[in-house]
Amino acid sequence: MQLSIPSALLYHPAYDVWIRQEGNEVVIGATSYGAYFAGEILAFTPKRVGVEIEIERSIGVVEVAKTMVAIHAPLSLRLTATNEAAVGKPELINLDPYGEGWLVRGVALRWQAEKANLVGREAYAAHVRAAAPDDEITA
Repeated sequence: MQLSIPSALLYHPAYDVWIRQEGNEVVIGATSYGAYFAGEILAFTPKRVGVEIEIERSIGVVEVAKTMVAIHAPLSLRLTATNEAAVGKPELINLDPYGEGWLVRGVALRWQAEKANLVGREAYAAHVRAAAPDDEITA
């Protein structure tokens, strides 16, 4: 399997999600490894816009095969948008996890304190290599 790990993003290895800072907001999505590991995503149900989510709490759930998987927040945030395209067409999360398949957008509540939990591309790639040594990793 070929997995993409863009260098311009931050990652949370325990949750296999990426984070991109855009002004005073962050965008969060599943990594290509996280989406691949989950399998075919059949449904995405995010929390509602306006809700405050503490770090490690669920930002929503994805349905895969016959189970529901919580997607954990890599940092505390107040949701300002959810990806309605991914709600209506959840396969976007598998097909384009760093683009059209993003999950949620929000205002980070404790960015300076909590970004220390995030890692760059090389550290996340090392995490993926340890878990999936036969997979090819690209930028």
